[in-house]
Amino acid sequence: MGCGTGYLTRILSPVVTRTGHVTGLDPSPAMIGHARGRAPANCSYVVGAGQRLPFPDGSFDLVVSSLAVHHMPREARPEALRQMFRVLRPGGRLLIAEFRPPDGRLTRRLAGLLSGPAMRHDPRDLLGTMIPDAGFQVEAEGRLPNLLYHVRATRP
Repeated sequence: MGCGTGYLTRILSPVVTRTGHVTGLDPSPAMIGHARGRAPANCSYVVGAGQRLPFPDGSFDLVVSSLAVHHMPREARPEALRQMFRVLRPGGRLLIAEFRPPDGRLTRRLAGLLSGPAMRHDPRDLLGTMIPDAGFQVEAEGRLPNLLYHVRATRP
């Protein structure tokens, strides 16, 4: 969800099962066009929004959203998480990665000035309780290198 140019989908494509498939979704037709132009055979791309996923219930084993949730309107985020839950099979996994601000007050302020709203939030505030509220069981969350934060969850 929020595949942009398809960079992450191309990284995931060789590691899915032999018959596996990777589907990227992004609201920007230009991004989807770019992704399609570089797509491996087992990747496809769809123009769409996270809060209205155009896929059947239980149709995915894994949903990944990398650096996309902060782009969504605040009021759309809970529905996007419910949609991610809906399209996952029972036992399916969710992985969300978001920016996190630097630790120091000065570097945090500088990063916020240079990057805009993407780095002005704490991902725990950005995501709040939306993931468990959507029905997921959170398995792990925490800081990653390079100013990232992740949450890994499962659909029971």
